[in-house]
Amino acid sequence: MKKTLKHLELFAGIGGFRKAIDLYCQDNNIQSECIGFSEKDKYAVSTYKANYNTKNEIELGDIEEFTSKKSNIKSLPNFDLLSGGFPCQSFSMMGKKGGLEDKRGNLFYSIIDILKIKKPKYVLLENVRNLRTHDKGNTFKEVIRSLEEDAGYFVTSDVFNTSDFGLPQTRRRVFIFAIRKDLEQNFMHVNLKNEVVIEKTLKLNGSTSLKKYNNVLDNLLEKEVEEKYYLSERLKPTILSNGSKGFKSNSQINQLIARPLTATMVKMHRACQDNYYSDEFLTNKNPVKYLEKSFSKEDEAKHKIRKLTPIEAFRLQGFDDKFVHNAQLVGISNHQLYKQAGNAVSVNTVYSIIHYLVKKNIVKLQNE
Repeated sequence: MKKTLKHLELFAGIGGFRKAIDLYCQDNNIQSECIGFSEKDKYAVSTYKANYNTKNEIELGDIEEFTSKKSNIKSLPNFDLLSGGFPCQSFSMMGKKGGLEDKRGNLFYSIIDILKIKKPKYVLLENVRNLRTHDKGNTFKEVIRSLEEDAGYFVTSDVFNTSDFGLPQTRRRVFIFAIRKDLEQNFMHVNLKNEVVIEKTLKLNGSTSLKKYNNVLDNLLEKEVEEKYYLSERLKPTILSNGSKGFKSNSQINQLIARPLTATMVKMHRACQDNYYSDEFLTNKNPVKYLEKSFSKEDEAKHKIRKLTPIEAFRLQGFDDKFVHNAQLVGISNHQLYKQAGNAVSVNTVYSIIHYLVKKNIVKLQNE
């Protein structure tokens, strides 16, 4: 009899948690069953539906509206795992840092509403690293308190970097794992720490369906792309600039390990915030040696420099090319694809955490 993992994906975006769970289950002869998902961005929903069979699943839509009625929550089928990257705008190092006083931050409590009624065994959440330090740590304390006292879970967490899991992108995110308190015997073995999960992942020896790259030159970046991805002569000085007035930065291109993808990368920020690459680097016979050269901003501006393509952005998050093609077939624009890639959870990181939790027998799967 095949083991099954039933899960609910909240704040789903394009389904990063789902992709990771599907791949893990596929690799380990487990049945993956998503009972429903919540997402209100219509373009993200289109990409989601273009890549997953959601025919018999519940679309929660706007999570705040859905959880406003207890009857909606009660109508959900039972499930084992709740996952989601709850809105990070409120906790990001950018913006007003409104935290749980911000309406978007309050969406966290929709998770608590579902947990109190449906009581799934496990919870896996993701957010920006700054969540732990926001408001001198008080915001994070409230998140943990809500999970433990209001919903009835034991909680553990740590910061994970995407670059530790086969994706060449520096992307540090806090992951929170919670287990229902009546399953305390399972929790005794929980140690959700970055280094422990990395150690467990290394033992996989490449025997997974994950896409992995040593750096951006490892079949991730294309050597030839359409002309529209190249920076104009007018734009290059701005992109390469180290800043002006009160804003100073070290704007560098050709990073072997990419900077964190952002939802606003379509706007093209300076090269200290987004990722840009020159043809001179990508086509060089020894690109690593090429990086040892020092160029003035004026000389660098003479190079042919481009931004990432949507496919490359999705690769940096662990998605395959077919995922992007499916989205394009239903009319998703490059503008939306960049936004979706920047907002996505890294597939490899979630896969590795799930692998650790199952192999340590913390997450126990049921036979159907």
